[in-house]
Amino acid sequence: MDFNVKKLASDAGVFFTRAVQYTEEKLGQAEKTELDAHLENLIARADCTKNWTEKIFRQTEVLLQPNPSARIEEFFYEKLDKKLPTRTTNAELLGQYMQDAAKDFGPGTPYGSTLITVGEYQKRLGGAERELLQTSAINFLTPLRNFLEGDWKTISVKRKLLENRRLDLDVCKARLKKAKLAEAKAAAEQELRLAQTEFDRQAEVTRLLLEGISSTHVNHLRCLHEFVEAQAAYYAQCHKHMQDLQKELSRFHNAFATNASTSGVSAGHSPLATATLPGASSPSHPHNASNALGSSTLKIEEVKPPATGTRKAKVLYDYDAADTSELSLLADELITVYTVPGMDPDWLIGERGNQKGKVPVTYLELLS
Repeated sequence: MDFNVKKLASDAGVFFTRAVQYTEEKLGQAEKTELDAHLENLIARADCTKNWTEKIFRQTEVLLQPNPSARIEEFFYEKLDKKLPTRTTNAELLGQYMQDAAKDFGPGTPYGSTLITVGEYQKRLGGAERELLQTSAINFLTPLRNFLEGDWKTISVKRKLLENRRLDLDVCKARLKKAKLAEAKAAAEQELRLAQTEFDRQAEVTRLLLEGISSTHVNHLRCLHEFVEAQAAYYAQCHKHMQDLQKELSRFHNAFATNASTSGVSAGHSPLATATLPGASSPSHPHNASNALGSSTLKIEEVKPPATGTRKAKVLYDYDAADTSELSLLADELITVYTVPGMDPDWLIGERGNQKGKVPVTYLELLS
């Protein structure tokens, strides 16, 4: 017990002298031993690495899991060293809702059958998202977390120890300056040599750890490549799924449009209502419409736009005119469209400047 009390008193004395030295340095009343330039640069580089790694880590977590509650849950499971239960992604949940809704609306109806198809592809998107989350957590987030919670904590401890050794060294320097008697000077010089040795040893240990930051950068660079590869694979899967879905919807739309046009002929149906859904894949070339406008009786140049009923349309895909009565189209351009009595419902009259001709409805997105 006596030894522990003495040690406690000694530690308290050391802490006090360090505190006094630190305070006097801040007030400009005491000299401070400066670290060599190389070590200072290493410390600055390490601080920069830690700060940006922490920001990148936190923001990547937000990117992969925007829900704060879910992130907190994952944090506790990780700290408790327990396996996180499988969580349904938002896309998978949306897909399930769509398919459940289709059962109530009727899977045989156009809306119901489309909901079933879209719901299935939403589930596929959700599966791809889960794979991205798992891969990114293992290959990118975990190495960053290991650096912040492992290597950086070790570096911080050694830097703190180095700072204490520097304070001890400066305390010894101050004592030597204040010593008057030869015996006191000799004792102060002995303490100074010991403090200098401890400081130099700790500076070398800290330097070696800080130089390891270069290896950390190399490791994080490899992890970054793996993260980008995971993202590329995810977006490629999403792109493929959406292309396949667009093809499915295009087939549905063409079937529905055919049915609608069949019923619309007798009811005076306007083809302006059957334009392609935004983002649908390029449809097959429409059937030959040599009689679409009754070209044998009415020439395309004689067609005049109606006083009302013209609309703007965005061209979804390139289209090459089959003959002089048609108008070639370029994707993303805007044209004016309208219909005239007797037109095939799969076609409209399109105008672009002084050019005019028939255009297929399925290549357009009506805007107004």
